[in-house]
Amino acid sequence: MDTKRLYVDFHVLQTVPPSCVNRDDTGSPKTAVYGGATRTRVSSQAWKHAIRKMFVEEMADMVETGKRTLKATDLVAGELAALAPELDDARLKKDAKKALENAGIKLKDDNNAALLFLSMAQARALARLAAEDCEEKDDYKKALKENPSVDMALFGRMVASDPSLNYDAAAQVAHSISTHAVQNEYDYFTAVDDCPDSDNAGAGHLDTVEYNSATLYRYATVNVMELERHLGAKKAAEVVRSFGEAFIRSMPTGKQNTFANRTLPDAVYVTIREDQPVNLCGAFERAVRKSAEGYAEPSKSALQAYAQQLYQSFAEAPAKSFTVGTGLEALAPAQPLNTMLDALEEAVKENLTGNEVE
Repeated sequence: MDTKRLYVDFHVLQTVPPSCVNRDDTGSPKTAVYGGATRTRVSSQAWKHAIRKMFVEEMADMVETGKRTLKATDLVAGELAALAPELDDARLKKDAKKALENAGIKLKDDNNAALLFLSMAQARALARLAAEDCEEKDDYKKALKENPSVDMALFGRMVASDPSLNYDAAAQVAHSISTHAVQNEYDYFTAVDDCPDSDNAGAGHLDTVEYNSATLYRYATVNVMELERHLGAKKAAEVVRSFGEAFIRSMPTGKQNTFANRTLPDAVYVTIREDQPVNLCGAFERAVRKSAEGYAEPSKSALQAYAQQLYQSFAEAPAKSFTVGTGLEALAPAQPLNTMLDALEEAVKENLTGNEVE
C-alpha cells in the first residue's frame, strides 16, 4: 500500500481597504472571535467560489471545470443531441433522465432532486451509453465516477443518493481572518432622484452599509497524492500550480462595485510538506497591535517567527519552501509570483517521479 504523503501549504497575508467582502444574513461583514478578539472573516466557501470563477473566466485554457447544477438532465441531453441528432427534444430528455437514474441519481420531475457536480466528460460518457442503449447500471455508475473535472478533484463531490459517487476534496481552504482586532463601521449614503418633484429637495433613497478594513491571514492546503489519484502525476503538478495562482490572485466579489477592494497579497509563503499540513494561524492568536507600520509588516514578522518556532518544537521543517514579496526572506528567498509558481510545479513533479501511469 502506498503511504507516501505530499502536501502543498499556501499562506497568504493580504491587506484589504474598507470593504464588505463576505456578508452574513444581516448584510454585515462576517466576523469571528479568535484569541479573545473580534476579527473580520471571509468564509472558505466564498474564496473557493472566487477560485472556481477565476478558473472559468481567466484560466479556462488550463483548467477544466465542471458544473454544479439541478439541471444535469439538460447537460446530458445536450451531449446526447450531438451523438443522436435524429432524436426529438422529448426523447432526448427521456433518455437523459434514464441515464442519470441508472447512475444512481434521484430525480424530481425533469431535474435532479439535489445539486449534482459533474464534469462535461462525465455528461458525455452518460450520453454515449444512452445512445448505445446500454442497460448495465454499473456502466452508468462508472461513467459518473471516472474523469472528474479539476475543480471536482480539488473541492470534492457529495451525492446523497449514492455515496459511492462521492469524491474526497484534495484541497482544504480555511476561513480567512484578520491578524488583528477589527471594529465594523457604517457608511451612510443617499441616492438622488434625477427627476424630482419641484417641491421635493430630499434624496430619493438613503441607507447605510457596514464595512471594515483588515490585513487577512489566508491558508489553504492541497493533498497532492489525493489529486494524483484522480488526475495522474503530471496533471496533479499542473493543477497545484493553477490552484496556487487562483488562490493567491482571486478575490470574492462581495460589494466590490461599492468599495473597489481588489488587492493582491502583501506576502506569500508556500511549503511542500511530507508529513502533514500545518496551518500557521497560531501566529495571530495574540492579535497584532496597531503600530506606525500598520498591520501588514508586524503580521509578516509574527508569521515568520511563529513558523520558525513551530519547526523547532513540533513540526518538521518543510521539504521545500518559497516566498513571494518582502518580509519573509528568513523562511525562503523571495521570488516573483510566476517564477515561484513555475518552481513549485517543477518541485511537485520531482516528488511525484515514479508515480506516472503509462
